[in-house]
Amino acid sequence: MLKQLMIASSTLVLAACGPVQTDSEVYQDGLVYCSEGNPEIFNPQLVTSGTTVDATSAQLYDRLLDYDAKQQQFVPALARGWQAFEQGQRYRFNLRENVQFHTTEWFTPTRTFNADDVLFSFQRWLNEQHPYHQINGGRYPFFRSSGLIKLIEKVEKVDDYTVDFHLTQSDSSFLANLATDFAVVLSQEYAEQLLETGKPEQIDRLPIGTGPFEFELFRKDFVIRYSAHEGYWREQPEIKTLVYVITPNANKRMLKLVTGECDVIPYPLVDELSQLDQGAEIQVGSSVSPNVSFWAFNTQHPPFDNVLVRRALALAINRPAIIQTIYNGNARLATGMLPETSWAYSPVQQTYPYNPGKARELLAEAGYPNGFSMDIWAMPVQRAYNPNAQRMAELIQSDLAQVGVQANIVSYEWNTFRQRLVAGQHDSVLIGWVADNADPDNFFRPTLSCAAARSGNNRAQWCNPLFDQLLIDAITESDLDQRKHLYQAIEDFVMQQAPLVPIANSLRFQAHRGDIEGVELPPYGGINFRYARRVSDAPL
Repeated sequence: MLKQLMIASSTLVLAACGPVQTDSEVYQDGLVYCSEGNPEIFNPQLVTSGTTVDATSAQLYDRLLDYDAKQQQFVPALARGWQAFEQGQRYRFNLRENVQFHTTEWFTPTRTFNADDVLFSFQRWLNEQHPYHQINGGRYPFFRSSGLIKLIEKVEKVDDYTVDFHLTQSDSSFLANLATDFAVVLSQEYAEQLLETGKPEQIDRLPIGTGPFEFELFRKDFVIRYSAHEGYWREQPEIKTLVYVITPNANKRMLKLVTGECDVIPYPLVDELSQLDQGAEIQVGSSVSPNVSFWAFNTQHPPFDNVLVRRALALAINRPAIIQTIYNGNARLATGMLPETSWAYSPVQQTYPYNPGKARELLAEAGYPNGFSMDIWAMPVQRAYNPNAQRMAELIQSDLAQVGVQANIVSYEWNTFRQRLVAGQHDSVLIGWVADNADPDNFFRPTLSCAAARSGNNRAQWCNPLFDQLLIDAITESDLDQRKHLYQAIEDFVMQQAPLVPIANSLRFQAHRGDIEGVELPPYGGINFRYARRVSDAPL
């Protein structure tokens, strides 16, 4: 019966999109993923939203290199090899040949991938005078906040299959940043075609890449549809049709999984995980996700420009109780920005112990003996680091009331929420960060640096030159022990200044039908369907 429901519901979903495969073909070759929200756009260069990354990066695009988490090393991708010269200030990448771009209704490539595509993809965000730099917003938050825009002096074409990256200084995180989901390679030929037709904005809305799946259509709040890239340069994906059904409500996603309307869902409700992971019909997978959830204060809004107020609020909330209620034992209390999975992590005692009495003293010292009113913005979607921001906000609201602070909980549709965050309209926000690579720098520069504040990715809007100098010292230091010491100094600095309060490091979960295998949850990056397959003899 469940098998019949699965076939029927998949057909309904796909039929709403236009001409589709037959029932049996959908069942054998298709996969339905119920996503928690809409992507903002179809180019991860332009955003840092995990929802957008999950929908685009690993499905549509490739990078110069990838990171193999099991081997803990960088591996070739569009670059078949690379070398460092001049004490790490110049990197040469030897590019792979015969890599095909997608062929779609709106674009037919006349050549394969080469150095011109690398130059276009990087110069677009590096060069403010580039014709595509301002297209679709031109913010490039990851590249700005990670410092890559200032680090890369120029990208030079040596020949059709060789490019050199010239850096302003050696940087231990350079290769790691190139292996992230944001450093994707686009088609220069497609970009030129769009300029000629006067439709350059389509480059990020009707995407073309070299990845395992080709984009077919997107209907906001309803569906995204991809098909397998038949000319993919790596192993062909077994899934021929990949459908994202936009399902923001976690309870509805769970129901669709059980009835067979979805093959895979993200962020299943933690209190129902034990019920799901029973028998062969539904299986739950988890991975150690290097992430941190936090409560960030907009330091450009009084009274959050006062460090005493920020410390008071940090002490006013019962973080252990929050973790027990929200994560149901599937997370640990964050003692800083770095999780235990980071090589730079050092065990410390609990930071910001629950102490409402001390919180009231600090508020009085800061000039707020009777408290004040504020907003807490709560994400409308589930993320790996926070499965229920609304409920977490309610718990914090209750704690704050005990010290005289009246909190109002605010939320919007996800894309509107993020746009208003970038504009700095919030007082405080419950959000977080999932590491894009294994370098500890990735937990700090994209979230708390001055560059991140300018890009809108620093939710605390906090800019401290001393902190930025510590970051520079850490990434230019070659001795690993000294780097670890510097990152502990950085952690201490953040704790003293309290632009945000780290809350939890959590596991990442997904649930899937018993006949689905190979859906990857990389520790660094979004979901990957390249190896997904349906096992025909699995029990349903």
